[in-house]
Amino acid sequence: MPRHFTVAEANALLPDVRRIVARMLEARQNIIVARPEVWPVLEGAIGNGGSKKAGELIFEFEKVQSGARRLTQLGIHLKDINTGLVDFLSIRDGREVYLCWRYDEPSVAHWHDLEAGFAGRQAL
Repeated sequence: MPRHFTVAEANALLPDVRRIVARMLEARQNIIVARPEVWPVLEGAIGNGGSKKAGELIFEFEKVQSGARRLTQLGIHLKDINTGLVDFLSIRDGREVYLCWRYDEPSVAHWHDLEAGFAGRQAL
């Protein structure tokens, strides 16, 4: 059964969520910065070994994967790793909606219908 959050519950989790998302965003940035150097190595490594830099990136990918797994364990939906966008399933006026939070926001202050996505966000 999916977990439903109140606004207060979602906001209470934000310190942990913010830390998890920050780590994921940092790892994502490290991957992007290394991409021009590592992409050709990764393509070549399919049959030949690899490189130290490519090996180091494995830890960055693991940070992203581990963060996504932790959010899922908490019952939180990762919607966009590029912006640190997450949704908390909630009940509003008797129907399921998402409480919506993005990494740069101080608190959970928006919601949207399940099908609406970020473009359909409304202030609480």
